[in-house]
Formats: sequence, structure tokens, C-alpha cells
Amino acid sequence: MSFATSIRLTAAAAALTVTTASALAQAPCRNTGAFDAWLDKFKQEALGKGISRNALTQAAPYMTLDQRIINIDRGQRVFSQTFLEFSSRMVPAGRISQGQAKLKQYAPMFARAEKEYGVPPVVIAAFWGLESDFGAFQGKDNAIRSITTLAYDCRRPDMFRGHLLDSLRLLDRGDLTPEEMVGAWAGELGQTQMMASEYFKYAVDYDGDGKRNLLRSPADVIGSTANYLAHLGWKKGEPWLQEVRVPPNLPWKETGIDLKHPRSQWAAWGVTYPDGRALPSDKLPASVLLPMGRFGPAFITYDNFQVYLTWNNSLVYSTTAAYYATRLAGAPALQKPSSTIPPVSMEMTRDLQQILTRRGHNVGVVDGKLGLATRQAVKAEQVKLGLPADSYPTQELLERLKAAR
Repeated sequence: MSFATSIRLTAAAAALTVTTASALAQAPCRNTGAFDAWLDKFKQEALGKGISRNALTQAAPYMTLDQRIINIDRGQRVFSQTFLEFSSRMVPAGRISQGQAKLKQYAPMFARAEKEYGVPPVVIAAFWGLESDFGAFQGKDNAIRSITTLAYDCRRPDMFRGHLLDSLRLLDRGDLTPEEMVGAWAGELGQTQMMASEYFKYAVDYDGDGKRNLLRSPADVIGSTANYLAHLGWKKGEPWLQEVRVPPNLPWKETGIDLKHPRSQWAAWGVTYPDGRALPSDKLPASVLLPMGRFGPAFITYDNFQVYLTWNNSLVYSTTAAYYATRLAGAPALQKPSSTIPPVSMEMTRDLQQILTRRGHNVGVVDGKLGLATRQAVKAEQVKLGLPADSYPTQELLERLKAAR
């Protein structure tokens, strides 16, 4: 399993509200029903939904309880790397050259996918590289066993029950055999790590062999990933992210992916490309993203960036994936920060989250992770205190909030 997969959230999981996610994490549940009784009931449900007895028979040896999977799920480490740390690790020079080689090797297939689905080849290739290193690391757990375990477990049974039904539908459709369904620990399958429901809905047979094989067919991987991104709302012909340079007097409270202004307005505020060229003075809606605050890298993002956040709502992962695509398209490496970026530790963020929660903000789980909800709360308090509202915490903010208690 790739490192990217370890922080992957499916669209279904991302749709959970912050309150629900907090309740799940803060109130651990207990499995009280017998697994065998649950499995018998599930099989009857599957038959009632049109799944064949043959699929159930094929899957039966793998529909077992694996306590190790539950332990992994309950014990996931918090993802705490900064954007610069993560992007440096995940987008080294070798992965850029490897991605460019894949773009050349499968150029006709990428061109076909772009024509049919409107998704640029570099965007597809970036996800392919991050999720599995172009198929080299797809995981080692049987997906049916993992999904069965997580569908039985009390933490997220409804979501994984749907994935289990769709994994059986994959057998009925003949795309894979149970033995082939080996992937990441939570059931992600294939070279772009789709959950079973995503695989069933969006996988396409792009090599014409009558099957949708995202484990071994690069053509199917390319076409299916493009199809999935199109269904997530990719807008053909529009940009997704570009590095920019921001002036020291930028109205910081106008930044953030939840606020959009025409590019002409950002240009009027002094935002330029890294080499000083002016932004187009047009009406295309755009946001300025500061993943590490006003002293760190700066990007202008567009509607298509929301597709990245639907694929994975980790801002660090999504920004890295979008940046990787720009590098594959020929963009230069990031500018070096002109100033020292204030360090933000997990302990500091956890303290800050506790204070923000007491001040009425819903930051979700108090876990030391600087997620979107925490960043929004930080920005709100920065505005109240008259600090530069760049959504990135500082020791000054923490101390002023402590003093205000």
C-alpha cells in the first residue's frame, strides 16, 4: 500500500459530516453480535439484491473476520506532515521523470481518455503515480476479507456494507476473481486505489478484452481514472492549480479555498505568477491557497481543485497531487520561501484545537491534525484578533487565545 493510500478517503467517507466523524472517533464502539450470524444475514441481503449464489460461493473462503484489519482501522496514525514535507517526499525528481515516461509510453490511451472524458493526461498520471507508484505498490490484503471485516465492524458498517455488495457484483460481472482482489488494507483496489463501489461504477474496459482490470491493465487504469474524475465534476479545458507569488499587503482574509474572486481581482491585489508575469485579467473564478500560511508556498486554484478534495479531502494530499500534475505538465519546481515558515507541531495544534472548541468552533476531532475545519476556525479567530488571516496557526495566535480565556 502506498503512503498516499494510507490517508485516502473515499467520496463516501468524505461525505460524513465533521460532527459524525468526531463522534465516531471520540466514542469507540464495541462489536457485540456474533460474526457468523451477521454474515448469514448479510448473505441473505445480498441474494435479495440480485447477487448470485455463484458470487457468494466464490467469495465464501475470503468472507472471514480479520481482527488485524480492525486493529489497523482503529489505530490509524494521524497524518501530520506539512505540504512541503509531503510533496518533497512524494514528488521527487525520479517520480516526475517516471510520470513523463508513462505519458509518452501510453500517449494514445491518454489522448483517447482526454478526448472522451476531458481530463488532461498529466492529471491522470499524477494520481496513478501517487496512489501506487504506477502499479508497483498496490497492497497485499485480500479486499473481500478486509471489506467483510469492516462491514461487520461497528465503526463504519453502512459504508463498507455497500462496498462489500459491490465487490460481489464485480465477481458477477467477471472483472476479477476473489484471488485477484488483493489491495490495500481497507479494500482499495487497483493502480489508482479505488474502493469496490468506485470500481464497480466507474471502471471501464479500455483495452477491449471484455474485463475491467485495474490491477494489471494500464489502459483500463487510464480510462477508468478519467471516467471517475469526470464523474467527480472535472471541467474540461479549465485549469486546476498554479503556483503564484503573493504581495506582503495581500488582503489575507480573502484567501482560502472557500472564497473565490475573478482572476482580474487577484491581479489587482498584486498576485502574479512566480516569474512576475501578470495573471490574466479575466473573470475566471479562482481562490488563493496558502497551505503553510503567508510565508509558505502560494497557489491559485480553480473549480477543478475541488475534484482533488473529493478524491481525498486531505488538503496536503490534494495540493500535492495537483502540484505533481503541474510538474508533469512542465511547471518548474516550487519557489523557495522568502521567509522562515513558523513551525507548527502536533502538540501546538492540539492545544489550539481545544481552545477553538471551547470558543464554539467545530474542528472535529482534537487530534493535532491541521485539517480544513481547524484552518477555517483559525482564520475566524485571526480576523477577530486583527492578525493576518492566512488560516495558518502561529505561536502568537495560540498565546493570544490563551490570554483571552
